[in-house]
This record gives sequence, C-alpha cells and structure tokens, in this order.
Amino acid sequence: MTGPAIMWFRRDLRFIDLPPLLAAADRTEEALAVFVLDDALLSTSGTPRTTFLVGCLNALNDDLGGRLHILRGPPATAIPALVRDVEADSVHISADFGPYGVARDTEVRTALDEIGDGVPLIATGSPYAVSPGRILNKTGKPYQVFTPFRRAWLDHGWHTPARTGPDTLRWRDPADLRAHVPLESVFGDIGGDGPQLPAVGERAALKRWRTYLHEDLDTYSAERDRPDLDTTTRLSAYLKFGCIHPRTILHEMRSRSDENARTLRSELAWRDFYADVLYRRPDTARQNYNTKFDGLRYNSGPQADAAFHAWCTGQTGYPIVDAGMRQLLAEGWMHNRVRMIVASFLTKDLHLPWWWGARHFMTYLVDGDLASNQHGWQWTAGCGTDAAPYFRVFNPTGQGERFDPAGDYVRRWVPELRGIDGKAVHQPWKVSDSTDIGGYRPPIVDHAAERIEALARYDEL
Repeated sequence: MTGPAIMWFRRDLRFIDLPPLLAAADRTEEALAVFVLDDALLSTSGTPRTTFLVGCLNALNDDLGGRLHILRGPPATAIPALVRDVEADSVHISADFGPYGVARDTEVRTALDEIGDGVPLIATGSPYAVSPGRILNKTGKPYQVFTPFRRAWLDHGWHTPARTGPDTLRWRDPADLRAHVPLESVFGDIGGDGPQLPAVGERAALKRWRTYLHEDLDTYSAERDRPDLDTTTRLSAYLKFGCIHPRTILHEMRSRSDENARTLRSELAWRDFYADVLYRRPDTARQNYNTKFDGLRYNSGPQADAAFHAWCTGQTGYPIVDAGMRQLLAEGWMHNRVRMIVASFLTKDLHLPWWWGARHFMTYLVDGDLASNQHGWQWTAGCGTDAAPYFRVFNPTGQGERFDPAGDYVRRWVPELRGIDGKAVHQPWKVSDSTDIGGYRPPIVDHAAERIEALARYDEL
C-alpha cells in the first residue's frame, strides 16, 4: 500500500479547478493538506496581506473539516520532515514561477530526492491562465511588449477548468502530527487590526465573481477607469491567493465576445504577461527592465524624505493623489487608474525612485503581487517593458477631473474637501473661502515646473 500524498497549498487556496488534486488522486486515495508559514515571505508582507491570508486559510480549513495541517519554518526543512513523519508517497503543488518560489521549490525538490529512493515534488498547473515561459514568438523567443503577447496568448488559449472539489481526495486528520500549529494561534501570531479587507476564501471569491459577471460586467469597459463609481471586479486579492483561478473567469466568459469581456480578458493577459517577464528577468523585481534608466537622477536628502512621507500619507495637496493614498491605507487596495496617477506623481513630480513606491505598495496592498506590482510601477516610470514613454507625465489635476468628474472619489477619501462641490474639488487652491478646504494643505510641488524638470532629466539620458 502506498503512503498518503501531501497537497502543499501555496497560492492556490481553493478546491474548484485545482489540477494538483487530480495528480494526487492518480497516485493515492488519501492526502494530507498542508500550508507552510514561511517567514521569508511573511517578513515581506504587511498586515493587510497576512491578515487576508490567515482568513483564507481559516476558510480552507473549514472546507477541509478542520484538517488543514499548518507548519511554520523553512519549507526545505518542514516539507521533507513531514514526508518522513507520514511516509508520504508524493508532494503535489501548483508551480511557482516567481524568483523566490523557483529557488524554494528547487531546494525542496533536492531535499526530497534524498529521502529513500526519492519522493517526487509534482507540479501541476500554476496560478496563471497560461504558465510563464509558454508564449513565444515565431522565432522561439519571448515577447518584449504586451500587444503581440496578448494576441499570441489568445491564440494559445487555456485548459478548461479541472473538475475538482474538497471530496476529490480523502483528507487525513493532522491532529496527531508533530509540529502542527493550531490555526487559532496563527491569528494571534500574524493577524491583527488593519484596514477593511474583502470577505475571505474561495466561496467569497466565487460569489464576488459571479455577482460581477451577471450584474456589472456589462459596464466594465466604460467604467473601469472611474474610481468614483467603484465598479471594477475587485478580484485581485482572490487571484493573488488563488481563491479563484483566472481560468475559471475566462471559462465562464467563453460565450461572450463583447467589448467588456474582451477588455477583462486583456487585463488577465496583462497579469500573465508580467508574470512571464519576471520569470525570464527575475532581476527586474528590483532593477530597471530598461537599463538605460539606471543613470536617471533622483532627488535625495531630507526634502526628498519629507516629500515621500507626504506622498505615503496622502498629504501632497493634490486631491486625486491624496485620495488614492488614503484609500490604500484604509482598504489595503487602490483603484488601478489611481495607482497609475500616484505612481506618476511619485516618479515624475517628486523625482523619487519607482522602487520606493513599489515597496510601499507591497507593504499595504492586500493584493500585492510582485510581478504585477513591480512591472506596473516600471510601466508608469517609463523604464519597463512596453512602458508608457517617460515623457508622458500624468497631470494629477487633469486626471482627477477626467476620471472623477463630479469629485465624489476625492470627497470620499479627503474629508477636508467635502465642502467643495463638483469637479472644483480637484483644484481646492482656487477656492477663495479657506473654510471650504478644511485645512487641506497646498500642493507640495508645482506640477508644471516638475514636468519640465522630469523631461530635462530624461533628456540627460
């Protein structure tokens, strides 16, 4: 009789459409579900992401009838030790293509090879519709820009969802195992107070998606850039932790060819594209994709630090920027259009490095995904693949007036300005009565002057 399989959950906290379950079922009937709290990852995650993670683990544990085995420690030590304890036949995962994940899985695989005749680490599927490394151009090389990648991605297609659920395997009770960490203690360890976060787990993800599909998708293309309307999918945190797979979303839109469905498919293609870029260029997690920008001059010193603090806390004097930064602190999330606006302001109005902003985002975003975050920042800064030209400098006032035309988004997050009606809220410095602006600070920089300075620095390159 073969030993049990180990199902090692990572960024796939669900049961529906989870191919590793089928791979495990092909080898055995019984499996042990495990999640490893890895301090190397937890140390780089802020409170919103760790709190949401713990909630999702709790939901997964409920679906398992309390049979989720929680370990804490380096996976290259914890997983092989568990294999020995239960005499496991195999370990099953969804493939990870991030820089840390690739290195971690290589270490684990090496350690498992040394157990007896070797215990396989079997990777099936990934968190992406099309796994990184698969989309190539006609010469067999990766795409450098998004639009041809998207065409090839659409032509390539994706598998239909795997027919899996909690009952695909018989789950072993881990209560008698050594090193088991009770889930209640995890809450006390890494949970805590924080921003208002989405409902957790697979059921919440599916409910959110299907409600959006039937009630809001028809306005996606027209309204997705409007932070005041708040009608985007809000699926990013669920996709980050694999509470829903993008393949499920694509499959349930398969009969739709309208502009709204096409636009949402394109957004999922961006997610796959950035994962592909990071997989091929892991250095771009910390460095410019376009090395020409390594010579760009940035501000530094006490004034730069003070400007960065003002940006982080939503005190720049530019209402749309401040609204976005305050939303991030309050919800662990920010509307995508506003992410671009605040990123442009940091890099081109304050002349600060994109990685300062990227690091701040990764600390506070509940959906913080290394590939999408780092390359989204580089796109705006102008140094990334398929980037917006560096000389495209977002005017924060114009962006606010265009995408928050009645000023409702700003008034929601900047209470000092609730006395100003309509789009005038985007230029509070023009209001003659100071009582209407509630002590709101004046702009910390002159956008027109800083735009000229940004272009001058670009010309130096």
